[in-house]
Amino acid sequence: MQGRLSPLYENKIQCFPKMHWEGEFSIANSIGFPKMEWTLDHDDLIKNPLLRKSGQKKISLLCEKYDLSIPSVTGDCFMQKPYWKEEDQNIKLRLDKNFNLICKSCRNLNISYLVIPLVDNGKLENQFQEEILLEWLISKYPILKECRLQILFESDYEPNKLKSFINELRIDIFGINYDIGNSAALGYDIDYEFDSYGERIKNVHVKDRLLGGNSVPLGEGCASFKKVFKRLSDISYSGNFILQTARSIDEQHSLVLQKYGIIVNNLINEFKIGI
Repeated sequence: MQGRLSPLYENKIQCFPKMHWEGEFSIANSIGFPKMEWTLDHDDLIKNPLLRKSGQKKISLLCEKYDLSIPSVTGDCFMQKPYWKEEDQNIKLRLDKNFNLICKSCRNLNISYLVIPLVDNGKLENQFQEEILLEWLISKYPILKECRLQILFESDYEPNKLKSFINELRIDIFGINYDIGNSAALGYDIDYEFDSYGERIKNVHVKDRLLGGNSVPLGEGCASFKKVFKRLSDISYSGNFILQTARSIDEQHSLVLQKYGIIVNNLINEFKIGI
């Protein structure tokens, strides 16, 4: 996850590393990381290099130079300022235009997945909000098809409810981003989750959390990694694993991510995922 190789900013576990984003490419390359999930915040959104022609050119050059690809974007901007909760029509219009710009920017960089977090400030709190979100996204079918972009939801819905929600949307355009740590923190049953919507999982965020608590280093929380990877193997999952892990407390970010990368690669090999 972009930002994990940069110093902490204002003690935020995750945000776009506006002062260090270029340097993350060379660091990622030096520790053998081939992919990065970009991050978009609502603050200074339009200034994000992903959304600017000059920035897109620089990103492409850095990807080529450091043999790195950007297959996905996590849209924290949608969680920070959710369209489905906004009542001011002028602001909603601006949020809608921002969404279109993000889609076209992803197309320019051959990005396949856009993650919309329906958690924290972005969580769906009632049926009305869900209907607004569904209606809005269904209206986006044309631009999503044009941009060859799929929307992936990260949700705190219990499994059966998430199944009902995702089944309202086309399988070729909408899927699920499975967050290992979030599901563990919510106490959800892994088999129930995968039986409910396993075939819709297109991207995986790797982290560990305490039950009802915050992110902790991998292996120190309540996530059952072996069981998750076994179920991913069962559904022939072949997508990406994005390290959205707890931050290093002593600024040893690349060393910590290297260690986590080894853990994940060992699990991929043990359960023959993608093989």
